[in-house]
Amino acid sequence: MARYVGALDQGTTSTRFMVFDAAGSEVARRQIEHTQIMPKPGWVEHDPVELAARTNEVITGALRAADLEGKDLAAIGVTNQRETTVVWNPKTGRPWYNAIVWQDTRTDRIVSALEPSRRLLCKRTGLPPATYFSGTKLQWILENVNGVRAAAERGDAVFGNVDTWLIWNLTGGADGGVLVTDVTNASRTLLMDLRTLDWDEELLALFGIPRRMLPAIRSSSDRQGYGVTRRNGPVGAEVPVCGDLGDQQAATVGQVCFSVGDAKNTYGTGNFMLLNTGETPTPSKAGLLTTVCYKLGDAAPVYALEGSVAVTGSAVQWLRDQLGIIATAADVETLANTVSDNGGTYFVPAFSGLFAPYWRADARGAIVGLSQFNTKGHLARATLEAICFQTRAVFDAMTIDSGVILAILKVDGGATMNDTLMQLQADVLGVPVVRPVVAETTALGAAYAAGLAVGFWKDLETLRNNWRTDRQWEPAWSTDRREESYRGWQKAVERTLNWVEVGRSGCQHE
Repeated sequence: MARYVGALDQGTTSTRFMVFDAAGSEVARRQIEHTQIMPKPGWVEHDPVELAARTNEVITGALRAADLEGKDLAAIGVTNQRETTVVWNPKTGRPWYNAIVWQDTRTDRIVSALEPSRRLLCKRTGLPPATYFSGTKLQWILENVNGVRAAAERGDAVFGNVDTWLIWNLTGGADGGVLVTDVTNASRTLLMDLRTLDWDEELLALFGIPRRMLPAIRSSSDRQGYGVTRRNGPVGAEVPVCGDLGDQQAATVGQVCFSVGDAKNTYGTGNFMLLNTGETPTPSKAGLLTTVCYKLGDAAPVYALEGSVAVTGSAVQWLRDQLGIIATAADVETLANTVSDNGGTYFVPAFSGLFAPYWRADARGAIVGLSQFNTKGHLARATLEAICFQTRAVFDAMTIDSGVILAILKVDGGATMNDTLMQLQADVLGVPVVRPVVAETTALGAAYAAGLAVGFWKDLETLRNNWRTDRQWEPAWSTDRREESYRGWQKAVERTLNWVEVGRSGCQHE
């Protein structure tokens, strides 16, 4: 009998494959970065062929490292960078264009033209018109890449977020690959009705998207809907693919946020806080997104409020790759600890505008409050504080929208290994911050979805019993220091606004 479940986690900067046992403990892992393609300011792309190749490498590498075979896996779950848009020819497997990444802002004119449809989009999809989401990126490809619209009309161009592209390749590609997505990924396209969980004809017409391009929408945990891996593929066996979740929803499942009012915050390229709101979508009054949290088998869908922050971990990468003031991402902690505070400096990394709760595509990054006294240590500390202040803005918005006052914040993602960052987060929020033993909860959530589908795990209570605390940070700042620091952040945010000419964004429900 298969003793493990595999999880493919395809993220913004890297692809990893992890194997978990019944206790939710990591058995194997392989991770490889991929190329960030930035042909123009504001444009961010990935090569879909490279993503598929990295997928094959990490699967074979993880299995080999743990001396495992495909037959040792009961199931495979997939999780992915959401909103990143791929269009390819299903007959050849050749992409029509590079994947347009969720951070990409080239569709700002399309977004401005959607302004008259703001109320429709917010009500139907829970999302504002924004460059963030897949629908605008797909429209751009249809309008700007030669031959794609005609190909789509005749069935030679199909669309998917990255999950769809990778599942199609794993289950056969041009030789019978399954064209499928799940409700969480579909809910990030501006094309799916939140309540019917189906593609919406009025929205497809609004974006000019042929329905035949789109994948079938399935539950996030589905025994039959996703097909099986090919025996001659990287897994080396026919293993059911039966879990699929966008990365932030996967982390929510991995953090076992199964009760109304449960929340988690993931620290990755960006930051993403999700709050479980139950089986009814909750419109936001404070600039958050309403999204599908998960749908397990035939059970009713569960919804969430989400606060999406575009640039957090990638601001640390910017210090490393563009400024060269640190050699590795981990060095930011050492550098930040050379000073006792930010020295009056604030860094607002609005490289892709500001996401929740501001939704200001006109914003651009700024470092303010500088004097001759400041050092690169102050900039490193301001970078960590920027992650925490942006989380505070989302945290406050969630309290307004839900009425839930979070007693703790569950955290996950690679940056949670930075103890200084986690202490600052507790200080800025004024609540304890708790990291689980398995910090890579995105992959774990995908594994849980797949394992539930095949009975590897019996039920949600079994998963709850797997969750264990690794470390907890208590707030140390006084209330006065906390509020004074946050007021400084708010002043800094104001300095970033109205830098470029674009339309407003955000769902502000009456």
